[in-house]
Amino acid sequence: MLKQHVRITLGIDKQTPSLFHSSPFRMAPLKQRHLSKMGKIMERKALVLFSGGQDSTTCLAWALDRYSHVETISFDYGQRHSVELECRKVVLGQIRAKFPSWAARLGADHILDLASLGQISDTALTQEQEIVFEKSGLPSTFVPARNLLFFTYASAVAYRRGLTALVGGMCETDYSGYPDCRDNTLKALQVAMSLGLDAPMVVETPLMWLDKAQTWKLAEQLGGQPLIDLIRAETHTCYLGDRTHLHSWGYGCGECPACELRRNGHEAYTRTTAA
Repeated sequence: MLKQHVRITLGIDKQTPSLFHSSPFRMAPLKQRHLSKMGKIMERKALVLFSGGQDSTTCLAWALDRYSHVETISFDYGQRHSVELECRKVVLGQIRAKFPSWAARLGADHILDLASLGQISDTALTQEQEIVFEKSGLPSTFVPARNLLFFTYASAVAYRRGLTALVGGMCETDYSGYPDCRDNTLKALQVAMSLGLDAPMVVETPLMWLDKAQTWKLAEQLGGQPLIDLIRAETHTCYLGDRTHLHSWGYGCGECPACELRRNGHEAYTRTTAA
């Protein structure tokens, strides 16, 4: 009944993406997940939540391969280091330089000041704290409501600029258990944003049902070895902001949960590639 009510309220027809849209990768085998060559570039316009990390860079490539116009947005929320914010500038520049077809579709970049989020967050991502697991089972890197706020602010920017899809690198497969990364959370948020704006605002999460090895593979399918090399050398995932140790999978301390996920995914990806 809720789905029917939303469709009536927003005037959604069969040609309009469902407000309950989920990742197109959920059911398809990996070899079928890269679909851009099977049809035309979508005329819709997208806004990618782009932090400068591996996942958001892969999502940016995914969006550029699909949409006629793509913009990017990031947030300075008082995180304990600004490495990703610096890396994202390099990544955007490299995409414009090395991928001409994507460069033609890559539009404006936006950075919003959300310092108030850092002020109310007592976490290992916003304070000099040791990364530990809390009684809740979540790591101390969890910033409550971060993705809820990110998407809400992004939807306001997208609405103003005529962008109808929001793309995020959230994942419920290889992840740290953050509740605001879960598919159901983002589906509910998608409905709330679309109702609040009185216009469809589709949330795309192309990595939602992929593990990290499959994320590396998707990057290869989208941009070949040049994109793999770019992700390895220029993106940043490490919670501690380490840019001094370069591994086969990229820069990082090699010990924090983010580095562990990225390393394990890359090792599985290379084993599959070599087989």
